[in-house]
Amino acid sequence: MQWNGINLRWAYTDLLLSLGRKTQCMQRAHDVLHDAFIRFILASQRVDIAQPNAYLRRVAHSVLIDHYRDASRLLPLPEGDMEPWMDTRENGEFAPSAEHLADLQQRLEAIQRILACLPPRCREVFWLARIEGHRQVEVARMLGISSTMVERHLARALLDLREAYELFAS
Repeated sequence: MQWNGINLRWAYTDLLLSLGRKTQCMQRAHDVLHDAFIRFILASQRVDIAQPNAYLRRVAHSVLIDHYRDASRLLPLPEGDMEPWMDTRENGEFAPSAEHLADLQQRLEAIQRILACLPPRCREVFWLARIEGHRQVEVARMLGISSTMVERHLARALLDLREAYELFAS
């Protein structure tokens, strides 16, 4: 069974099992494979791909790296003992305490004030890189500036945030 030059039987047996072994999760392996299919079809519209199966395997590997990179940005909640900022409800659900929510709100407002004081381009670079999670090379391409300028804008934003944090924390 072929689809755009790809042997689907191979993709859903060998490639999917290989991804499953690497991820230790078949659901994630399916997600990676389907994301790879999307990237493959987008790439095949621009250029002719001589070895579709090999190309799909390489794309799947890149997608897998991207999935791990995205997952590394998230921190799991601790299991076991309840954290001091958690409040227990009657039905066993957990919710942040009112004090913790007020503290978070104050911190977010302070960050918003700091970001509002940054130059527009610096603020835009910070947003794309740190909030939306784009890589610096992608941000440079999106904004039409050099990677060096992206680094400078990020450094400025992070220094301003660090300085404000030190003032806020003391």
